[in-house]
Amino acid sequence: MPEIADADPPSVDHLASGAVLYVATDDADEPMAYALVELVDGHAHLEQLSVVPEAGQQGIGTALIDAVVAWAGARGDVEVTLTTFRDVPFNAPLYAKRGFETVAEADWTDGVRALVAREEADGLDITTRVVMRRTVQ
Repeated sequence: MPEIADADPPSVDHLASGAVLYVATDDADEPMAYALVELVDGHAHLEQLSVVPEAGQQGIGTALIDAVVAWAGARGDVEVTLTTFRDVPFNAPLYAKRGFETVAEADWTDGVRALVAREEADGLDITTRVVMRRTVQ
């Protein structure tokens, strides 16, 4: 997925603007995975979840998702949203197994519409993308 791999990492200014970053490390304190969360329309939006391939299938991504959802709940958010690839097995299907549901375009908020427009401007094929949300318990 070169369109993702070639993207610039978030800037320090971006992270300082209210984004939250969760990082999972191994026993040697080396990063294995991260979850980047932004606020969109006043609630948590999972901007990026990445796990190094050799740490895949160990529950690390799920643990990060659960941490994000718990953080959102502690903030009083009623949902966590994300955008992802519709047909990539480790994207939308994975999130669906973890309680995320597809959001119809008619139900997108202004902030989500702006995110999708930004993804398109960054070169992503938005016809391959889906907006999802998980209700915070």
